[in-house]
Amino acid sequence: MFYYILYELIYTRFKEQDWYVVKALNVFQYVTFRTAYASVTAMLISLLFGRKLIGALKRWNIGQQIREEGPQAHIAKRDTPTMGGLLIIGAVIIATLLWAKLSGLYIWITILATVGFGAIGFADDYVKLVKRRSLGLTGRQKLLFQLIIAIGVWAALFIANYYASRNGLNAKYSWNVSVPFFKSTAEPNGISFVGPYVYGAIIILVLMGATNAVNLTDGLDGLAISITFIAMGALTAFTYLSSDARWANYLDLTHRPEAAELSVFCGAMAGASLGFLWFNAPPAEVFMGDVGSLAIGGAVGTIAVLTKMELMLVMVGGVFVMEALSVMLQVSVFKMTKRSTGVGRRVFKMTPLHHHFEMIGWKESKIVFRFVILAILFALLSLSTLKLR
Repeated sequence: MFYYILYELIYTRFKEQDWYVVKALNVFQYVTFRTAYASVTAMLISLLFGRKLIGALKRWNIGQQIREEGPQAHIAKRDTPTMGGLLIIGAVIIATLLWAKLSGLYIWITILATVGFGAIGFADDYVKLVKRRSLGLTGRQKLLFQLIIAIGVWAALFIANYYASRNGLNAKYSWNVSVPFFKSTAEPNGISFVGPYVYGAIIILVLMGATNAVNLTDGLDGLAISITFIAMGALTAFTYLSSDARWANYLDLTHRPEAAELSVFCGAMAGASLGFLWFNAPPAEVFMGDVGSLAIGGAVGTIAVLTKMELMLVMVGGVFVMEALSVMLQVSVFKMTKRSTGVGRRVFKMTPLHHHFEMIGWKESKIVFRFVILAILFALLSLSTLKLR
């Protein structure tokens, strides 16, 4: 909105005039400027409305339900207001609409995917509250809805490509898998080209994997939102570099000029994360709930797909991956040993991974801080690969 009003409507019309105020509006064309202020805007929205949302959630008796088999220390968190992810989603969407250039397809795909995954989480949280239990939608129901949204993202890209081909446009999504450390895979029709249908399966895997990984990480005060801030900071850099032709060519990245405005969205998500952390820091005054974790995961996965960073996401969101893999390993080993010996064995005392460290005696704050350190290391590692090709 600000871009259109202040730059296209006012600056472009009066730029020939020798007016200092009008000349200053030229800064609104730069995505770096708008990204910074989208971040500040989202953070301020979170800080200003966070307390009001917490009060409303308390009045509506929207409290967290705790798993009986979980760590006993979590019993004290019962009935802490949840569904605070609505604050994150609202702050991100408002800041993006205010500061982004909204004429591109990618920004709308990201916004709609985030809202869609958030809606699944909202339904899950709502069922938990109505039935007063720690489990909401069934696993199959959540996976089905996630699959539908992931297919929708692929369909939007497929249709956009078809339209571009029919009208002789160059801006098309490339169905190639960009592999870290191998610059030849950045070429749109190079050796890693797999076609739209195989790539559709990759998109589904990335989106469903990312949204569930973030959801599994959301189990300790301040953990998931801190990791989100770090991952979004790295993704902000990736989206900007891949959208700028000079940097993309220099670093041998797949050039995605359409992804420029995703930097604004990533900045808004980073700012909203900091604002929400103000209330989610230990001891948490509010939890994000599935409405927040699924929305964040959907946003992270969608941005990775649109910027050709699907494999890089393993490093950018390394802590999210660790949490998801711990659950997969635990379930697999338990089922295999149960089938072969009749007694299921566990690799960890409890999963996701952060609960294992709780069970062996680590304090919650120590786990969060150490996981944050790991997240920073993963982010730095991912950024270091930009020139290692």
